[in-house]
Amino acid sequence: MPSVMGLLEERERIARQRVDALQAELREAEATWERFVIARETVAEVLTEPREDEVVPPVVAAGERRARVAAAVPGSVVPVWRDGLDAGVLAPDYRRIMKILAAPRRSGGAAVDCRQLAVGLGLEAVPAKVEGVRSKAKRLVARGWLVEESPGLFSVPAGRVGGS
Repeated sequence: MPSVMGLLEERERIARQRVDALQAELREAEATWERFVIARETVAEVLTEPREDEVVPPVVAAGERRARVAAAVPGSVVPVWRDGLDAGVLAPDYRRIMKILAAPRRSGGAAVDCRQLAVGLGLEAVPAKVEGVRSKAKRLVARGWLVEESPGLFSVPAGRVGGS
């Protein structure tokens, strides 16, 4: 007949093996999760950076430096905003975002969040659609067309043409 201590030691060994296996599985799941986080952050970073063909080098005239201004490049989706450009130079999805944000708002000019923008664009307010709208709004902010008043709240700066 086995001893009580022997039975306890056997159960302890089995429990320890299970804990070790679960910890290994957890480490593997965390590594996979971290790869997805890094991939998502990298893609978001790449999508918000201006392409080299969208940036015009600074102009120097008569010894004075002028502000760096990028022109609308034919075929570019979101050119850098400058005086004289209106939303007509933007791709249709971006023009629609600008039109929604530039429309007179009942809320006294308050900024709009991405969920409201998605609904205004006729999209379902599901995470995938809202994130797509957020990406476009962030790109418009990076190019100077919009401002992000606080995280996730976007508006058109005073004096910008909203829609064509």
